[in-house]
Amino acid sequence: MLALATIGFAVNFWAWALISPLGPLFRQQGTLGTLSESDVALMVAVPVVVGSLGRIVVGALTDRYGGRVMFPLISAITILPVLFLAFVALDSYSLILVGGFFLGVAGTSFAVGVPFVNAWFPPEKRGLAIGIFGAGMGGTAISALTTVKLYSNLGERAPFLITAAALAVYAVVAWSMLRDAPGRVIPQTSLVTRVVANAKLPITWQAGILYAVAFGGYVAFSVYLPAYLKTEYGLSPAGAANRMAGFVVVAVIMRPVGGWLSDRFGPTRVLAVGFAVVVAGAAVAAGHPPVDSLGAVAFLSMAAALGCGSGATFALIAQVTDPARVGGVTGLVGAAGGFGGFVPPLLMGYIYGRTESYVLGLALLAITAGLTFVLTLTIVRRTAAAGRTTA
Repeated sequence: MLALATIGFAVNFWAWALISPLGPLFRQQGTLGTLSESDVALMVAVPVVVGSLGRIVVGALTDRYGGRVMFPLISAITILPVLFLAFVALDSYSLILVGGFFLGVAGTSFAVGVPFVNAWFPPEKRGLAIGIFGAGMGGTAISALTTVKLYSNLGERAPFLITAAALAVYAVVAWSMLRDAPGRVIPQTSLVTRVVANAKLPITWQAGILYAVAFGGYVAFSVYLPAYLKTEYGLSPAGAANRMAGFVVVAVIMRPVGGWLSDRFGPTRVLAVGFAVVVAGAAVAAGHPPVDSLGAVAFLSMAAALGCGSGATFALIAQVTDPARVGGVTGLVGAAGGFGGFVPPLLMGYIYGRTESYVLGLALLAITAGLTFVLTLTIVRRTAAAGRTTA
């Protein structure tokens, strides 16, 4: 069940990230007219915010109906915007925004997988299990490595058609093979009541902040890094996409490591170290270091820290949250994480348009990570201790 859920998450995230690698290419080719940095940033950010807000509803629905129903349903629905992009939208900036809006549905798959996986494992193994599931975010690496090449070599529709086929195959397999954990508790209250009740939990808003910085930082880099590297260092679209894929792979590998370390040493320690590394990495990157030496070290260090932090956040949720409410809490926290990934690309595009420099944007990242570091060692640490005592 863990393997099937992880594959489903990866396939849906592959679809979710289809537009990102093509943004710099569209701007370079001029096929959509003259695009500004902000236009590209909006194009790649729209699926992120829709997928994030949709997690609130999808997480609550997963608590009610289970991953057995929701995983194939989300995968099947995602095929529609993928095909819309392939056959209708590729020559229109406005239509790509429309397709990207509905493509955001794929991003809600995260809120399906966390409660589904959580229910299959005992508390002492949930950090690692959810971390392994979270490695499915490597679907963005599949997109980064293949989309531009397929678009350029096999035709503009090729990456979308291949992704749609993968989604269709997974939807059928998931419907046939997925099973919800025995003894799963089904909530009886209304969706609105559950969302409101989950929003009032201290762990929800605390983990939401942590995830907005950790996973939001990962998403922001994964969608905006190609544009950043092309503009800041003059790389080709393919070269920028390949380096972004390296960033994603490191983050993906470190996410289950973050869950495993959280099971052993506690999630707050892992989170604190991760945010400290992000502060240092952002400060170094702001100095425009050579892209393939010190710059690579800075960005890959941040990738490792953000991956670990993402895994540790949901290890924390699993540690202090009633299993019957994990889906609802995951939806709200996942929405915060996605929103954290939506804002930075727009902000970076705006800042660069005004200053022709990314220094201020990276400085804001360092400051945000520093404040989150303080939050982790104070309020979050107390919540985690109270959750362990209650358990």
